[in-house]
Amino acid sequence: MSELIGADGVARCSWGNATPDYADYHDQEWGTPLHGQDELYERLCLESFQSGLSWITILRKREGFRKAFKQFEPAKVAKFGDADVERLMQDASIVRNRAKILAAIKNARAIADLAEPLDDLLWSFAPASHRRPETMADVPAITDESKAMAKELKKRGFVFLGPTTCYALMQATGMVDDHVRGCFRAA
Repeated sequence: MSELIGADGVARCSWGNATPDYADYHDQEWGTPLHGQDELYERLCLESFQSGLSWITILRKREGFRKAFKQFEPAKVAKFGDADVERLMQDASIVRNRAKILAAIKNARAIADLAEPLDDLLWSFAPASHRRPETMADVPAITDESKAMAKELKKRGFVFLGPTTCYALMQATGMVDDHVRGCFRAA
């Protein structure tokens, strides 16, 4: 339990005690049910951009991402062309990875092609039940639901979203609640 207590005396998942940025994200957002097309598209993009990087990098560039990607309005991002890609490749306020930038644009276009709301599609993969982990070591990286989500998204034209990224999305948006026992958010 002592590893859960932060310098501020708050019991939270151990990763949430690493930096003030993490503590704020952990305390205010992570694991909180999130709905809305733009909000879920933002998280989908940020989780993809995080792939291979530390989440703190993404958190600290989040406002830059919001500005660069038109507040994550998929209809606006879907219209991005080659000049926008080049502009984004020069934008130091975001992660400048061409494949990830192209994926954000392609995924915005995939959202426009959906027959149902993005919210309904993503939340359809939330498990009916979920067991709270005792420790962070008990938190999986991939689940059957995240595999199914990744497969379905790929089928619908989404890219750069594998089962691990999908599970991180599920955790971040409250589709699963992986706050460990002893964390104040697990109460």
